[in-house]
Amino acid sequence: MFSKNKNTSKLDLEQHELLEYAQKRIQQKKRLYTHFVVFLVGSVFLVLINKIFKYGQEYNWFIWAITFWAFLFALHIINVFVTNKFMGKDWERSQREKLVQKQKNRIVEIEKEIDSAPIIEIDTKKKLL
Repeated sequence: MFSKNKNTSKLDLEQHELLEYAQKRIQQKKRLYTHFVVFLVGSVFLVLINKIFKYGQEYNWFIWAITFWAFLFALHIINVFVTNKFMGKDWERSQREKLVQKQKNRIVEIEKEIDSAPIIEIDTKKKLL
């Protein structure tokens, strides 16, 4: 009657994790591509302001602004493609397992300290004045 396997729930959980991870990666890449388009349009706009509208024409300040923005864009690329590869899902899982193991070890140490602590008996039958 209720013959659902316990294994299917584990499989569903793993599939759900994989889907969440894929969705996260898609969002990261989508934001990166959007950043690239905004970077291109913004760079053209900065050049137009400086050269066509003659704002600050005596100095080519747009070069510094675009260079700084390109540096930020490069950091974004590194974050999406490099950092996430080394510190991705597997890295997070191993770090989580290490922390859980540390917590379990600490709990065992505290339990040993509690078990080895001397028991002090308190006389509760003393009369109060």
